Amino acid sequence: MAQVMIDIAGIELTTQDRELLAHPDVNGLILFTRNYVSISQLEALCADAREAAGKPLMIAVDHEGGRVQRFRQGFSTIPAMGRITQVYTDADERALAARELGWLMAAEVQAVGIDISFAPVLDINDVSEVIGDRAFADNAAGVTSIAAEFIAGMHEAGMAATGKHFPGHGSVVADSHIAIPVDDRDKQTIFDVDIPPFRELSKKLQGIMPAHVVYPAVDEMPAGFSNYWLQTVLREQLGFDGMIFSDDLSMHGATVVGDMKARSDAAFNAGCDMVLVCNDRAGANALLAQSLPDTSGESRQRFERMLMSKPVLTLQELQKTERWQQAQRFLD
Repeated sequence: MAQVMIDIAGIELTTQDRELLAHPDVNGLILFTRNYVSISQLEALCADAREAAGKPLMIAVDHEGGRVQRFRQGFSTIPAMGRITQVYTDADERALAARELGWLMAAEVQAVGIDISFAPVLDINDVSEVIGDRAFADNAAGVTSIAAEFIAGMHEAGMAATGKHFPGHGSVVADSHIAIPVDDRDKQTIFDVDIPPFRELSKKLQGIMPAHVVYPAVDEMPAGFSNYWLQTVLREQLGFDGMIFSDDLSMHGATVVGDMKARSDAAFNAGCDMVLVCNDRAGANALLAQSLPDTSGESRQRFERMLMSKPVLTLQELQKTERWQQAQRFLD
């Protein structure tokens, strides 16, 4: 049994969606803005997806805040993480804001039936426009200290934290959604500038998502397909024992490897525990029609650890609590 995360096109499941969710290699579902019209609809969709899967299903979303927040109406408008540094100059207030926003984001998302938001971004805010203010700061120390508080808030809400995009996407201009970014910096610079947040926070993270970026001074393969990056650096040097998610294999940055099966094989062989195939149903169908690597051992244990405590409050109930009211003061 492999571990594959797919997406769906609409606000309710189609017959084909149900068939794919029941596939033994599918145990993940990622949701997008197109999948949301109301809180009740989203709750029903999550419940329906779990029933269709007939097995443990990890439901995920990219709900970082700022530009990357999939659900708006009915949810708190989480600011971009870069705003925390801009707004709060006092270190204690900055830490409190990060912790409360981490809790708020995670608590609201989980309250509707979603397990994880792929957060936090641990990239450095440098030249990348696709990262920009999604990053907490423009330096490793700032990213590490603020992200640690955001992670603490996520954990308090009961959500596992996934750091991205290892080893760092901030220093390339190209967007891996539509291009194949190449980071030409030397190895020492990458390790000095970008790696520290991942190193310092590796024990606090339950998941990590590598970047579809090539670092030629280190390896000719993009990080998500590189045994050196995922095994030698992430597992051995950084001691990370959580779940490694591929970034979306449909992104242009992944095409350097070949077709969808080649991308999946490369990701699994490099050390990914779960691969994401989004916005390409034909690619997902073709992949799932073939034999995939068995990831039922340690990878399955990591999967189970990602599914932390479940919320006991609905979103409507959560939004009546004193904690939720207090967290609102940190919104823009």
